[in-house]
Amino acid sequence: MPVGLGGTALLVAACDLLPARRVLECGRRLILAVERGMSKLQLTFAAENSDRIRPLLDGRVPVEGIDLNYIPLEPEEAFWRMTQFLEFDVSEMSGTAYIIERSRPHPRFIAIPVFLSRMFRHNAIYVNERAGIRRPEDLRGRKVGLGEYNLTANVWIRGILQHEYGVHPREILWYVGGQEQPGRKERAEVRLPPDIRLQPIPPDETLNAMLARGDLDALIGPRMPPQVARGEPGVRRLFDDPWSVEEEYYRRTRIFPIMHMVVIRQDVYERQPWVAQSLYKALRRAKDVALEAMYHTPALRVSLPWLLRELERTYQVMGTRDIFPYGLEESRPTLEAMIQYHVEQGLIPEPMTPESLFVPSTLDEFRI
Repeated sequence: MPVGLGGTALLVAACDLLPARRVLECGRRLILAVERGMSKLQLTFAAENSDRIRPLLDGRVPVEGIDLNYIPLEPEEAFWRMTQFLEFDVSEMSGTAYIIERSRPHPRFIAIPVFLSRMFRHNAIYVNERAGIRRPEDLRGRKVGLGEYNLTANVWIRGILQHEYGVHPREILWYVGGQEQPGRKERAEVRLPPDIRLQPIPPDETLNAMLARGDLDALIGPRMPPQVARGEPGVRRLFDDPWSVEEEYYRRTRIFPIMHMVVIRQDVYERQPWVAQSLYKALRRAKDVALEAMYHTPALRVSLPWLLRELERTYQVMGTRDIFPYGLEESRPTLEAMIQYHVEQGLIPEPMTPESLFVPSTLDEFRI
């Protein structure tokens, strides 16, 4: 049964009266009794059910002092409900939505350096096969669709096109709308430089249909067009072998693009600042547990026949077994490029330091 403060005092006194050989066992019982009597902070946490957080859900990794009410959501829904209505205490969050939020007065949430989604995006540029686009430079003057201008993946793709291939966003005609369903809207207000040409597609249209017909020359974004997913002709990736291009990009720049972060509502953090460190430690450990579990030789834990080969190749390319790094210093080149692209694309008014994005206590870890 739960033990209050008075009961705890009595137990301590009782332990003091025991013979020395039994004091240690009494102390253990006291700790268990106190833990049972202490209530943990209840927090809601909305995020996609990925291997990187699953150890929190199945109990392999506890969160110190916190009882998480986990709400499994597709990332786009979690972002929308958090940015529009602040429905959750903690949420997976679009990197761009967060950087824009943090650049404004009185931001409503603050992040910890946990990057639940990271993904190279050279593979996310799709072209109509009849458009005659063979290389990134051929996108100049073309009609290119995107689900949202502010989407993190699209910020990265525009930054890569500009810095790697010399194609500036102002050289492309941008068309925004729903990729699979008509009527998609930007999650946040878009404030674009005057030289950017952006217009909505018709309200009854989708980007996928327009790309397939040739009304759009290309499409950028995290979701694959159905023709590509099914291996049908008509639409293809811009790069024939994007994986090799991405590996070369990483070897040269050490940039592994960040897509999603984890944010805490500002009011929650201000009332209970300790939750940031508890969440950060637990999420880091959960990610480490997931990576260790993947490299398992007795039986494959992921349904990919050559999983071990892919893991070993990735270890070699990245030079580490921590192939999904969290933390500021581990991701500094990526964060600096990410902030630079947001400034260049007019999404935030001025540069900010990577440190300013995160709870300070998560940048200076306690070590024994």
